Amino acid sequence: MLYVVTQTTEPAPAGTAPESERTPRIHLWRSHKMSPHRAWFVAAVTFVTIIGAAAFRSLPGLLIDPLNQDFGWSRGTIGAAVSVNLALYGLTAPFAAALMDRFGIRKVVAVALTVIALGSGLTVWMTAAWQLMLCWGLLVGLGSGSMALAFAATVTNRWFTERRGLVTGILTAASASGQLIFLPLLSWIVEKHGWRPAAVTVALAALAVVPFVWLLLRDHPADVGVKPYGATEFVPKPAPAVGAARRAVTVLSSASRTGTFWLLAGTFAICGASTNGLIQTHFVPAAHDHGMPITAAASLLAVIGVFDVVGTIASGWFTDRFEPRRLLAVYYALRGISLLFLPILLAPSVHPPMLFFIVFYGLDWVATVPPTVALCREQYGDDSAIVFGWVLASHQVGAALVAFLGGVARDAFGSYDMVWYMSGALCAVAALMALVIRRRSSEGVGKLAMVG
Repeated sequence: MLYVVTQTTEPAPAGTAPESERTPRIHLWRSHKMSPHRAWFVAAVTFVTIIGAAAFRSLPGLLIDPLNQDFGWSRGTIGAAVSVNLALYGLTAPFAAALMDRFGIRKVVAVALTVIALGSGLTVWMTAAWQLMLCWGLLVGLGSGSMALAFAATVTNRWFTERRGLVTGILTAASASGQLIFLPLLSWIVEKHGWRPAAVTVALAALAVVPFVWLLLRDHPADVGVKPYGATEFVPKPAPAVGAARRAVTVLSSASRTGTFWLLAGTFAICGASTNGLIQTHFVPAAHDHGMPITAAASLLAVIGVFDVVGTIASGWFTDRFEPRRLLAVYYALRGISLLFLPILLAPSVHPPMLFFIVFYGLDWVATVPPTVALCREQYGDDSAIVFGWVLASHQVGAALVAFLGGVARDAFGSYDMVWYMSGALCAVAALMALVIRRRSSEGVGKLAMVG
């Protein structure tokens, strides 16, 4: 902490000595320039929290074959449970963002992590497919939805006025970092000890983060008496927003009257279909179909996580400097091209062309998030976190459909080739949709907010 000494003199009352003869007063001020802004500590806690929640997202792709062998459930049945999880992950997000405005970030996130741990832990005792739907689909889906990227958007909007694109990229990369940390560990546990210890590991990881959230996370800069990072004026904490569900629906009603919302929702649905629904759920079993060991395939997914961190943070940096619509078009086009080549790259062993795909695809995994958040903020102002929650819901609906249909296609055709080709074509459509999104003036944003 740097201390600065300043010298001042009091204004002279009438009839007193001139200024040159008065005794100066010494003031000791603390300068915060040498200390990081509190917003960065909040961002760090958010990053760790999302990493802990990401543990459960590493598991579904590893469970398809073990559950099929243990219980005889079809891949379509297991994919249906995963699709419920993915759909609820998205559909819960806008309501969670509104609940954070009502009850605070800290309470909502702590409860969400506890629900995730409960749902994952209860799977150890399941004996029927409906229990998988209940535990992994319903409970984990609801808990994870409250930990979705709308959480990162809420933290970014409240604590930062500068570097928002960069911070969004960093927090988005946290999910990939969690995948990087847990995928190799969970795949080893599944192979050596079975899927049940892996489910318990996920539950413990989620619970371990709860104390950090409760003790270190704060809801608003005003709670600790500071300005948002980069702000020139102090921002008072708004009163708790009542009627969280009503507000989420009202914001959806207002935003859905604009064409931009449907373009953002459509592109993000394709994003979810080509990432969480496709690669995260079906890459490991697809690689195993070609003779690749599960641990090797899971390690490749972990490598995707490594480069996803780099690509997402870089995307945040680009978003602060370049047109987000064009960034989205480039990202979707490149992703579609890479998916078209995947069927000819799958083999029993890892070879250089597959490694090139993993690096290339990893850089593009969720690079779409920072420009999408930036467009929501540009278009919808103060309601942008809730609007992004609804856009994220479309992302997860797309993911859920492909998680289910991918399993059905594998059961019907004996391979995933058709799924890769269709996803590549959809990415080309998303690239064109991104280019159609128009700019909105600040005046237009104000009018939309008044309508909402």
